Amino acid sequence: MAQDVAVFAGGCFWCTEAVFNDVVGVTKVESGYIGGEVANPTYKQVCGGDTGHAEAIRVTFDPDVVSYDDLLNIFFATHDPTQLNRQGNDIGTQYRSAIFPQNDEQSRQAREGIERSNPGWGGKIVTTIEANGPWYPAEDYHQQYWEGEGQRNPYCIAVIPPKLQKLRKSFQARTKSAGAPA
Repeated sequence: MAQDVAVFAGGCFWCTEAVFNDVVGVTKVESGYIGGEVANPTYKQVCGGDTGHAEAIRVTFDPDVVSYDDLLNIFFATHDPTQLNRQGNDIGTQYRSAIFPQNDEQSRQAREGIERSNPGWGGKIVTTIEANGPWYPAEDYHQQYWEGEGQRNPYCIAVIPPKLQKLRKSFQARTKSAGAPA
């Protein structure tokens, strides 16, 4: 099985992680930090907004099952890429909408993905394409958050189910929960 990696920032990593964990062909989703200036940042530092990092997810996927373009389409459909440095009530550069391509081909596809998705968002996408840099995994308690603590967290209960519903409605054939082969 081939493996590739995609890195996306779309607001709270708990929320984006929950979405991509339900995508067929995705074998792992890790929450973490990228795009900043401080080595080994902590959640508290990143939440303070002073490190330059974004809360992001690193998606490991099988490109023979789900393409990078498919992942981009899901990314744009399950968060609001028109909000600059925020997603809902989460405000700050750490919640920016950004793509961190792992190579030149992903960079090209990211640009095309923005062009392809922009009309559906009224031409107002502000998602940035940023240089790939050091990846710092978030603390253990953030990993697979929705599957554990998140289902008792009022914030997650309010935000994640609508994202999952949108994923399952718009990309039914691509979701594990729809019974598609993993």
